[in-house]
Amino acid sequence: MTAVERPGDHKQVERATSALADVDTGGWTQRFDLLSDPHRLEILLCLHRAPGICVSDLAAALGRSENAVSQALRVLRQQGWVSSTRLGRVVSYRLDDDIVHDLLHWIGARHG
Repeated sequence: MTAVERPGDHKQVERATSALADVDTGGWTQRFDLLSDPHRLEILLCLHRAPGICVSDLAAALGRSENAVSQALRVLRQQGWVSSTRLGRVVSYRLDDDIVHDLLHWIGARHG
């Protein structure tokens, strides 16, 4: 008999299976994958505290190059987590995802 054919508590199996239908596991996996990178997480924390910050100021706050910060912001923007606003030559960034915002609060982030 294989593991699939074993007799068991069918109600428990149905209950467990229904849990998988309730949650977007692919979406959450992607969120946690993006959050698992410490550089991206630090960028998100900075954007949470200082919405509307420009790349040069964000790079200075993080002690990283503008190029490295821009590349990470591009990934976060593609996910819809971050939005940008251009005013002349300056582009400012802000957190733009309610779920990520809530997750940041959950891990201890506060507004300034």
